[in-house]
Amino acid sequence: MHDKILEVKNVKKYFPVKAGAFRQPLQLKAVDDVSFDMYKGETIGLVGESGCGKSTLGRTIVRLYEPTAGEIIFKGRNISKLKRSELKPLRKEMQLIFQDPYSSLNPRMNVNSIVGEALLAHNLVEKGQDYEDRVIQIIEKCGLASYHVNRYPHQFSGGQRQRIGIARALALNPEFMVADEPVSALDVSIQSQILNLMNDLKHEMGLSYLFISHDLSVVKHISDRIGVMYLGSLIELTDKEILYRRPLHPYTQALIAAIPEADPKKRKTMEAIKGEIPSNVNVPTGCKFHTRCPYVKDICKEIVPEFREIEKNHLVACHFAGEI
Repeated sequence: MHDKILEVKNVKKYFPVKAGAFRQPLQLKAVDDVSFDMYKGETIGLVGESGCGKSTLGRTIVRLYEPTAGEIIFKGRNISKLKRSELKPLRKEMQLIFQDPYSSLNPRMNVNSIVGEALLAHNLVEKGQDYEDRVIQIIEKCGLASYHVNRYPHQFSGGQRQRIGIARALALNPEFMVADEPVSALDVSIQSQILNLMNDLKHEMGLSYLFISHDLSVVKHISDRIGVMYLGSLIELTDKEILYRRPLHPYTQALIAAIPEADPKKRKTMEAIKGEIPSNVNVPTGCKFHTRCPYVKDICKEIVPEFREIEKNHLVACHFAGEI
């Protein structure tokens, strides 16, 4: 895991917000100056509360959204300014697994068409026996049977639908995949099956995942490193074992303390994070977390903390990281 597959440099994604006739136009800062590197064969988990910008960042990286600023460098090539026509070849290397395994599948298309559509669009195979064989090979790799090819999405369970979504993403044999909360709509028992499938495919095909979730226990199961987002910014990034053993940002500490513990003797009493999540339109000055942080000082209200390496391979955006 020494070759970089992805470099995200100061990426921003702002959405215009309608204001009154006599007010200045406003911007919703969904992703605000995010930077990180990712290596081949690695899984980076991305966690945070709903609305923190996780999904928007993932969709911006694969260019479903146009970045407002910053650079996205994939395999040494800056893809942040590519035109629509230039993006088509890139689709073979970057794919997305969507959150809802039902709404992301066309109900009028059977599995054969859903999985095989991309093969035809990219001229990888022509209609015929080779096409049929390729589709069956892909769905069987994802735990479905060959007789499923002529069935429609409504004839499958939630877990099976997500397998179809994964098969569709794998059809072009990509190297990098953004998994946008791929198990959040599934039962716990099915979640583990899908996570194990994704892990197996990662090792078999040499995939790299950006795995987005709000569930810290799920992220720990599948990730190599974990990044924590708050209000559009990346505030902590390190190896998963280090993050769970020694979180340095107050927000990360609160998130990990809130993970449910099955053993009553090990349960911790924890105070909920105080205050409301600020608006992405009217972002607090200085550290974005200062309005809810129990350790806030004057510097936190005025100066934005640098996202810096506090310990080896442990990056944190906090003025007092390691001291609290």
